[in-house]
Amino acid sequence: MPLPASAVPDPLQQNEPADAVHESRELLALLGRRRSTKVGHLTEPGPSEAQVDALLRLAARVPDHGKLGPWRFVVIAGEARARAGEKLAEVIAKDDGVDASRLEAARGLMLRAPVCVMVVSNPTPSQKAPDWEQEQSAAMASFALLLAAHAMGFGGCILTEWPTYDARARAALGLEQNERIAGFVYLGTPREPATERFRADLASRVRRF
Repeated sequence: MPLPASAVPDPLQQNEPADAVHESRELLALLGRRRSTKVGHLTEPGPSEAQVDALLRLAARVPDHGKLGPWRFVVIAGEARARAGEKLAEVIAKDDGVDASRLEAARGLMLRAPVCVMVVSNPTPSQKAPDWEQEQSAAMASFALLLAAHAMGFGGCILTEWPTYDARARAALGLEQNERIAGFVYLGTPREPATERFRADLASRVRRF
């Protein structure tokens, strides 16, 4: 049973002690088992509006050099999923080689899970924080959202797919020219348990200087 939104603590006030270093065997265990759910395996119920708002508060607590908030979240849930899909279908409707099945896939892209959160990277000019650091902050916000959803009791995954790389699709989804999609975070209830997958060999990727 997923946890209610009230399980997420209220936001801290500026200069309030954060207790940021806090031992948690539960968190370590969650990180050790963390596994994305295939988008086709996500079903109802998804997080409620209150639960999504609570998850976004957690996702926003990522490293952010310069305190710029170089990301924003677009929640696509309920009927909005079909509206977003229709806009994507309109984008490609006149492209060469696009057939009915491709249009149907575009219309159904957001319908594969109860809730989709589009994490948008929107870096701003800064002498302190280069664009690359701001883009990394958006990527971390995507993962923080996914991890928080797991901790609340939901399955999820982060995908990019073709709209991320199509300027027309980004515009149709409301992005400005300087904005990019860091990821679509799909959330819902797994209809079957995830199993462990192949992992890149860690030993070959660790050196001590």
